Amino acid sequence: LIAGAVSMAAGEWISVKAQVELFNGILLDIKKLIKSDRELLIGELAKSLSESGQDSKTADKAAHEIARDDNHLTLVYARQVMGFNPDELGSPWVAAGSSFALFTLGALAPLLPWFFGGGVLAIWLSIIFTVLGGLIVGGYISYSGGRGVIRGALRQLGVITLAAVVTYGI
Repeated sequence: LIAGAVSMAAGEWISVKAQVELFNGILLDIKKLIKSDRELLIGELAKSLSESGQDSKTADKAAHEIARDDNHLTLVYARQVMGFNPDELGSPWVAAGSSFALFTLGALAPLLPWFFGGGVLAIWLSIIFTVLGGLIVGGYISYSGGRGVIRGALRQLGVITLAAVVTYGI
């Protein structure tokens, strides 16, 4: 449990940290381009606005108005052309903490019976708690996404079963 939780937290931290650094690098590149090739950025922004349904004259006018302020141009260009919101890059520490906590909760389902007993009863309770936890989590995630609860619950159970078979096989 502890090794898995720490591993998941570390992986999540690295993943989010790398993503934040990548996007910050893109923002720096945009800021450099504002200084060296402002008209290119304005043209790409106008094109993107036009492709989003704006009239080409309106898109061109909006792009030029946005470009009056370098910071505004950077933020709008990142959102509209590059497809990410600089204000929502995420926190590596929050991601790591969440991953650690959720992994720990998930790992407790099959381990809990072993804290209080052993043998065949612990094996069956471990299986039952894991199945129930998987069904509940899968159903909830699917419901939250506006999809069918049963389909999501069974999909989650299928993934858990596959993982268990592979792990047991190894």
